[in-house]
Amino acid sequence: MAAIEIVSFGYLHADAPEADVVLDLRRAFRDPHVDPAMRQLTGRDPLVQRTVLRTPGVRRLLKATVRQVAAYAQGPSMDRIVIGSGCAGGRHRSVVVADQLARRLRRRGHTVTVTHRDLHQPVVHR
Repeated sequence: MAAIEIVSFGYLHADAPEADVVLDLRRAFRDPHVDPAMRQLTGRDPLVQRTVLRTPGVRRLLKATVRQVAAYAQGPSMDRIVIGSGCAGGRHRSVVVADQLARRLRRRGHTVTVTHRDLHQPVVHR
């Protein structure tokens, strides 16, 4: 079974990492950053997690990505699959999606590592 590496990141800090699959969460899904109560929080905070996971379409995206990873893993030369999970600042949506995706993939027997590239970057003012 292929090892899976998930990298959450913010497009406003640097380019997306090189990856087999990149989830761009910027336009399609609600941004907790717009709520002043969540702006300084991260995807590790329960309020942000609930908000992101209750956004229409997010759970379907997670399910579809698990299926996509299974398809990649069937490839004869896939010993490692890299998934990028990106949002604007890399502190909210991308973190929640990366962590939830890792959880789902681990339940299916995959070895998964998660790196939150921009989690500790300052909040981007926009």
